Amino acid sequence: MSELQSIDQTPVSLEELRAIAQESVRSLRERKPRLDDESIDVILRDARSHYAWQDKPVAESILRELYDIVANGATSMNCCPSRFFFVTTDEAKDKLALALKDKNIDKMKSAPVSVIIAYDLDFWKELPFLFPHEDRRPLFEGKADYCERTAFLNGTLQGAYLMIAARALGLDVGPMSGFSNQIVDETFFKGTTLRSNFLCNIGYADESALFQKLPRFDFDKVCTFL
Repeated sequence: MSELQSIDQTPVSLEELRAIAQESVRSLRERKPRLDDESIDVILRDARSHYAWQDKPVAESILRELYDIVANGATSMNCCPSRFFFVTTDEAKDKLALALKDKNIDKMKSAPVSVIIAYDLDFWKELPFLFPHEDRRPLFEGKADYCERTAFLNGTLQGAYLMIAARALGLDVGPMSGFSNQIVDETFFKGTTLRSNFLCNIGYADESALFQKLPRFDFDKVCTFL
């Protein structure tokens, strides 16, 4: 008998859990084979990075819903190394401003929320919960470079999920890399195993600050069939 897990206090075998998962995916695909074109426009094709914001708050309930969506994005071994810090108070924004290039300070302070997308170098210690099939901790223990690379790559993925999910919920985003990671880490994460990756402003955009969309490469320029 395979290991039993519990759903609503009822023991369920791993084989049953696997069958439930497979049926759930098949059912979803039947109900929604793909997104419609306008939905794709909203999350990527016609989406824009924003730099100016309406004076309109983002409810905590929406941020919690946002994380619930992001948490389902794929990461290697389900390692989920990202940690999200929603900067909303004037005090926290003043601290964050110390790390920003001058031209980015107003963008950050005018946004209802600025998210520090960070990652935890000790993410692997949570693998017994996140990846219960087998103990993968020995792959990471004592291997600082591998931990750093895995956390950074998968944390960046989760940051991208955050941007797409925010747009899907009707929010606008403005990612930023014009800041000092060292200052952010010293200010917010000193003495911890957390490291900053990038920042992302979230809110409801003031579109009057937009300029034309910049070019993108055509398929044949950057894509190759092997």
